[in-house]
Amino acid sequence: MVRLAAGDAEVAVEPEHGCRIASLRVGGTELLVSGEGYGSFVMVPFCGRTDRGRVRNGGRVYQLPVDAPPHALHGFARDGRWRTVGSDGRSAAFTWELGEPWPWSGTVTQLVELAEDGGSLTLTLGVETAAESFPAQAGWHPWWRRNLGRGGSDVRVDFDPAWQEERGPDHLPTGRRVEPRPGPWDDCFGMPDGVDVTLTWPGELKLSVTSRAEWVVVYDEQEAAVCVEPQSGPPNGLNTAPRLVTPIEPLEVRTTWAWRRVEAESRRTAGAG
Repeated sequence: MVRLAAGDAEVAVEPEHGCRIASLRVGGTELLVSGEGYGSFVMVPFCGRTDRGRVRNGGRVYQLPVDAPPHALHGFARDGRWRTVGSDGRSAAFTWELGEPWPWSGTVTQLVELAEDGGSLTLTLGVETAAESFPAQAGWHPWWRRNLGRGGSDVRVDFDPAWQEERGPDHLPTGRRVEPRPGPWDDCFGMPDGVDVTLTWPGELKLSVTSRAEWVVVYDEQEAAVCVEPQSGPPNGLNTAPRLVTPIEPLEVRTTWAWRRVEAESRRTAGAG
């Protein structure tokens, strides 16, 4: 476990369990659902579902393990044993080598950085190859607690996407973009100006998830959690919107989670009046 701290924020990273953010505590309050498979895990080298586990690169089709029948799900980085290459108490860097069952070799890097004042966390993923080019995606799958357990209301999710990817009966995008529909969701949305989603636990905390990535999946069908997943492409994007990682053009994606206490802000406003 690698532990980071700044201000009143504490982060725990488990490099040997997929470089997962196992805990994010602000002022002593845990924001992520804890336990195996939860926290916030890395999605690399693909995000969401890949159609029947098949990936086309040039004229060849490769078969990936089907771990969420009938599809492959969320890549393999979440099951990998990552290596810690540096940590200074407020930030840390980790690497993981791509390989079987992925058909290509490469290196994945994750940087985890707490702001000096403890008011935000920035995560950066890089995917590199030194040899053959290949399609890839990168992103994060945080499980935010629906309720912080302090007697307050459940979280509210606010965002303004340009479109929603129509979801077919196989849970893959059909290729048709539709007007955003009301939840509950297990859906991908397009935000061409960058991901910008706000989670508000009324009277307790407001947290923004931002990224220059243009896609976000929102999943709120579980009772205990809400997922807001910034990612570099849509589900099945290895096939429908491939982004090649080449020796001269790696893939890099970054997200920042910034928070502030709503109750403290209210008291300051009242005092100023």
